Amino acid sequence: MNGPGRKQVSTTEVQIGPMRLTQDPIQVLLIFAKEDNQSDGFWWACDRAGYRCNIARTPESALECFLDKHQEIIVIDHRNSRYFDAEDICRSIRATKPSEHTVILAVVPRISAGQEETSVLPLLNAGFDRQFMENSSITACYNELVQIEHGEVRSQFKLRACNAVFTALDHCQEAIEITSEDHVIQYVNPAFEQMMGYHKGELIGKELTELPKSDKNCADLLDTINTFIKKGKEWQGVYYARRKSGDSIQQHVKITPVIGQGGKIRHFVSLKRLHCANENNKQLYKSHRDEKYTEDNSQSESHSFKCKNRRKDSTDVKSITSQSSDAPSLQTRRYSSMARIHSMTIEAPITKVINIINAAQENSPITVAEALDRVLEILRTTELYSPQLGTKDEDPHTSDLVGGLMTDGLRRLSGNEYVFSKNMNLSHSHLSVPNTINDVPPCIAQLLDNEESWDFNIFELEAVTNKRPLVYLGLKVFARFGVSEFLNCSEATLRAWLQVIEANYHSSNSYHNSTHAADVLHATAFFLRKERVKGSLDHLDEVAALIAATIHDVDHPGRTNSFLCNAGSELAVLYNDTAVLESHHTALAFQLTTKDSKCNIFKNIDRNHYRTLRQAIIDMVLATEMTKHFEHVNKFVNSINKPMASEETSSHSEGSDCECTANIKNFPDNQTLIKRMMIKCADVANPCRPLELCIEWAGRISEEYFAQTDEEKRQGLPVVMPVFDRNTCSIPKSQISFIDYFITDMFDAWDAFAHLPVLMQHLANNYKHWKTLDELKCKSLRLPSENNN
Repeated sequence: MNGPGRKQVSTTEVQIGPMRLTQDPIQVLLIFAKEDNQSDGFWWACDRAGYRCNIARTPESALECFLDKHQEIIVIDHRNSRYFDAEDICRSIRATKPSEHTVILAVVPRISAGQEETSVLPLLNAGFDRQFMENSSITACYNELVQIEHGEVRSQFKLRACNAVFTALDHCQEAIEITSEDHVIQYVNPAFEQMMGYHKGELIGKELTELPKSDKNCADLLDTINTFIKKGKEWQGVYYARRKSGDSIQQHVKITPVIGQGGKIRHFVSLKRLHCANENNKQLYKSHRDEKYTEDNSQSESHSFKCKNRRKDSTDVKSITSQSSDAPSLQTRRYSSMARIHSMTIEAPITKVINIINAAQENSPITVAEALDRVLEILRTTELYSPQLGTKDEDPHTSDLVGGLMTDGLRRLSGNEYVFSKNMNLSHSHLSVPNTINDVPPCIAQLLDNEESWDFNIFELEAVTNKRPLVYLGLKVFARFGVSEFLNCSEATLRAWLQVIEANYHSSNSYHNSTHAADVLHATAFFLRKERVKGSLDHLDEVAALIAATIHDVDHPGRTNSFLCNAGSELAVLYNDTAVLESHHTALAFQLTTKDSKCNIFKNIDRNHYRTLRQAIIDMVLATEMTKHFEHVNKFVNSINKPMASEETSSHSEGSDCECTANIKNFPDNQTLIKRMMIKCADVANPCRPLELCIEWAGRISEEYFAQTDEEKRQGLPVVMPVFDRNTCSIPKSQISFIDYFITDMFDAWDAFAHLPVLMQHLANNYKHWKTLDELKCKSLRLPSENNN
């Protein structure tokens, strides 16, 4: 018999950890042999609460109805045993699988005055969850049902959702072990069983101390691990474990404490990956996997936990020292960066193909593996790396950044006039510039003494040079890298060229001016001095990179490519709405350079050198165009990071780094990828600068975006990035989105190659600054209290 159901209740959103669940309206089964005021009370209470209600008169119909509907709440009349045995009905329902998450309520007689209340234990032993003292009031029945819904039913619903989590764990290819706070094993997944050779029945309930340990670990490693995890800190590192067979295997281990009731650690979750660096480890595992395959007569290897990708598991793990968030050593940071690189979700079809080929190489004969290596080399030189990109999250700041920077030939940032600069300034005698590098004012020379430091303050140089930092920094940097000697040009020619280039940057732009160009030049020079970068590039590459950094935004109008396309500007028409600004920067720079012999720094190099240098410069400037951002990062990760990590871990010799860079020099395509990645990182390195510099750059770029939005509204053009309205925009949110979407993955990859601990620490600090402001609902660069100081 169905309830009246006059009130309709929509589904309920329930959160359990990061999972969002949808709970259907509650179903209730009333089991009453006869209709009376009590059954009516629950009947109409269900109607008021919007629950779906059924009523059964006999034990048989009750069981049948429950097996059909799987109600969340069952109310059984326990007041009179004349018609049926309520406890027998409860037991028969509890004997079914669906009742595991059902709450069963016993309606018991009201106690008369002076009568002693009976124990609830017999009811609990029969399978009831709670008792309800007879009360036919609809409100009393309603209150009881609603309390059950928000208490036991909601809890049972969350527990049911855990089945999905356990299914995921059971099918995960990483070995997972969950223990109590006392290190008693509570769960292991099939991948763990297969890796260690145990059946879960042999492990669950045992203390970790009962299992055999490998003697290959450092004597104090376990103490070190316990020290960190007992403090609630995550530990990750390399650890030797002993399988049931007695063999020792090397694992990447990550142990995460889980805080539970009372704010105390209640569980430890361990993720373990086989470390495939040495052949013995691979053979031990392969042998066990083959045995398991034979035993199970399985049709697949979904739980084999084999090393899917020999590049994926190759990380610098020569030391077995502990790694923790509390002591961010270079080793820890590099492991973290590489771990992020291997888990990047920049998925393109070609990436999947390469991963499949890498996995196939693991167990292939040498001849096949070598052939597959040749296939990989061919694939890495094609243009197949564009990611299948969706919106990374629904945040409007991210959506606007993606839409504004990655569509219609769009690039990164913005500013204030948008027509081709007809006035190509070739002579600027009114600008006071030094005759030689030694003829620099003392205040400027003193600042430039620190230009090799990453924390060099470009804004101080901007101030003392009257917004002409590019000439002064350029002279110093170019002299340090021997640019004049390579180009066979005089210092006077180089000085005149720097002066012309700087004069064609717009000082009226708050961001894209010559200070930005000087900042990118500084970052490029810093990167070129990193050992691995230096060892991978030739002198010509260094010169090309410095010139590209200098000219990369020359004559930038202070508006994005999409603005120019929407406005139908001359530049957009000239370059067919494709990489408009980047094409203009390079074309204008070469026009300015070659038009006058006084500033033509290329006039004394032979034709072949010039063409090679020109092509390298053009390629780097075009790489700053953001529509191919993920393609460049993806190719760098797959062609540089992963192969290099594989070589590092497979070679235990001290000279392995030299061999890696030597191999890169043998492949010009790899050098090109490094140069592209270098200028891309230099171009958007603001979030990796010291906090005060980062904040200043954030203010400048925000102002350019605001100015563009203002002009789009004035001219009736489409507003490319609506969130960048100066009256409503949250600058912290825009910075968080930019870092999340564009910066983090790229700098993790670049850091893994170039080793940049200082930058990565600044990035973390700056991100924390923006997050703090955002959490405090602050939309400006700093808290109001800081602005007043």
